[in-house]
Amino acid sequence: MAATLGQVLALVLVAALWGGTQPLLKRASSRLQQVHEGTWIRQLLQEMKTLFLNIEYLMPFFLNQCGSLLYYLTLASTDLTLAVPISNSLAIIFTLIVGKVLGEDIGGKRAFAGMVLTMAGITLCITSSVSKTQGQSSTL
Repeated sequence: MAATLGQVLALVLVAALWGGTQPLLKRASSRLQQVHEGTWIRQLLQEMKTLFLNIEYLMPFFLNQCGSLLYYLTLASTDLTLAVPISNSLAIIFTLIVGKVLGEDIGGKRAFAGMVLTMAGITLCITSSVSKTQGQSSTL
């Protein structure tokens, strides 16, 4: 089973939702107030309350979970050997890009070289999937 353009775009959107929200979640969670309660259950409840009442944390978390839902729905019709590399590899690239926009140090030339190699690998995966599709349609 080979991927269509729509499936590839859905996986790129998953990667953008996963990777793009990671630096935002990191930033929001670093600004949260520390809570200290006497029992572990009260501690857990207070931490959950603190997280879910913080819109700066809640919005990226919600978008990240939308990415997970889209990934789950896309897996039903996409080849797993294509879905996993596209979504996970591109998520790292989106994390680096958004991190750079937010002013984080992303690693300079080595990070850029990693992004180029990642894109080359993803291109090979997609090209291989497309050539499988064309090969199957020509034999029918």
